[in-house]
Amino acid sequence: MALFRSGLLVLTTPLASLAPRLAPILTSAARLVNHTLYVHLQPGLSLAGPAQPQSSSVQATFEVLDFITHFYAGADVHRHLDVRILLTNVRTKSTSLPSLPNSVQNLAHPPEVVLTDFQTLDGSQYNPVKQQLERYATSCYSCSPQLASVLLYPDYGPGELPVESLDVLLPSTIRPSSPVARSPKQPVRGYRRGAVGGTFDRLHNAHKVLLSVSCILAQEQLVVGVADRDLLKSKLLPELLQPYAERVEHLSEFLVDIKPSLTFDIIPLLDPYGPAGSDPSLEFLVVSEETYRGGMAVNRFRLENNLDELALYQIELLKDLGHKENEEDKVSSSSFRQRMLGTLIRPPHKRPELPQGLYVIGLTGISGSGKSSIAQRLKGLGAFVIDSDQLGHRAYAPGGPAYQPVVEAFGTDILHKDGIINRKVLGSRVFGNKKQMKILTDIVWPVIGKMALEEMDHALAEGKHVCVIDAAMLLEAGWENMVHEVWTVVIPETEAIRRIVERDGLSESAAQSRLQSQMNGQQLVDQSHVVLSTLWEPRVTQCQVEKAWALLQKRISKTLSP
Repeated sequence: MALFRSGLLVLTTPLASLAPRLAPILTSAARLVNHTLYVHLQPGLSLAGPAQPQSSSVQATFEVLDFITHFYAGADVHRHLDVRILLTNVRTKSTSLPSLPNSVQNLAHPPEVVLTDFQTLDGSQYNPVKQQLERYATSCYSCSPQLASVLLYPDYGPGELPVESLDVLLPSTIRPSSPVARSPKQPVRGYRRGAVGGTFDRLHNAHKVLLSVSCILAQEQLVVGVADRDLLKSKLLPELLQPYAERVEHLSEFLVDIKPSLTFDIIPLLDPYGPAGSDPSLEFLVVSEETYRGGMAVNRFRLENNLDELALYQIELLKDLGHKENEEDKVSSSSFRQRMLGTLIRPPHKRPELPQGLYVIGLTGISGSGKSSIAQRLKGLGAFVIDSDQLGHRAYAPGGPAYQPVVEAFGTDILHKDGIINRKVLGSRVFGNKKQMKILTDIVWPVIGKMALEEMDHALAEGKHVCVIDAAMLLEAGWENMVHEVWTVVIPETEAIRRIVERDGLSESAAQSRLQSQMNGQQLVDQSHVVLSTLWEPRVTQCQVEKAWALLQKRISKTLSP
């Protein structure tokens, strides 16, 4: 059966009976839809009668909130799917709510196929039922003009489930701040305005639970704080975070899709309290298990400033059943960023001017990043490694191509008695002096670049197909023009300083000055094709490098093939 880019799944089974069928329903849907899957909850809807079925309100109870959580948790095994549970018809207990809109709701990705769990008597693709399903879908949402329809039953039917009818009480996943015990059928209270906050990097299903609960609770406005600037510094692999504008764009599309009747105020979160600490109009705050203490701190801050406490709703973390070593056991953006290590994050350069049959990698990173250890691991896998530091020593040596120009530019007092350039004296002349540094680099960098090109010929002579230029100043020197890909090794600056102090015997301030004279990790990553990190144990680094190498071999076979 054909794959569709976007689909709408209409769920008609009562939620308690639907719970044990979630996994097979999702698997069936994932076989048909390969990008966006919208989900519409309409328990009790019949598609078998002659009358046109109409959308009706679904009372927001804790059972509904728990179902939404478990649906997103179950969807996490199908990571190619962008699942969005639509909330327009899910209503909280409130007397001031408007009736359901009569107009068709526009969706960012109009469904090309509508699916349902509705069961026909004989389990066939019964045309009248499919026609009713298509009419119902198009009466509620903007769909593709060529809308297809599929009845998923019996793909998820009795063969995969116990014969008896099951009504399953889902485990509680939402905790209101009130200590009063809650029951599944208990209606959820609605509020006019509330808030939720997070980093929202690479919007995932745990984020979607947090946002969905917030959207159900809010009746008029939801304030969404998106972490930025100082709040990102402590994040794992911050260099791989999506830019703020990109995170907001994805967040906004999701929110408008799931509940367009709300007003969304998406703002940068620059301190731990954000608007939740100061906005007197807010009534609730949605937090996760991890950020519950932060929510309590917000309420203490509000009380200190004579503001009412916010009702806190705590969301249980989603477990990541597929997490690997050194990854968190919850669904987390940090784990997603870790999985990016070693993968291609932007297309390689085409370099027809480089030696034919040779693929060149430029390996760089801040001082102390472990770049040279990565180079040695790549050498062990078969790469020819060009060490730019060694080329620099050869260039500076008496008779070397940079020796005479450097002496002429800086004078003979930079020489040892034996005529060798005293690089410490030379360094003291140029360090902190941009003009003098430029004079030196204008001499040395082109010379080293030319020497690197000569080394590539040696690589080919040895029968190598991959050449790695190990160079801390790769991008500053403009050598990215002589490589197919830039690979950058990242670590936190605090760890880099610790390593430099331990390795080179420098003071912390001297180590920091060294780093400040280089491009930082973010600047390097912004121009890189592959990112690696030596933050973990050596065997983890080795696994990263082997993964990057294996993926590289696949790219090379396409690039170097005639």
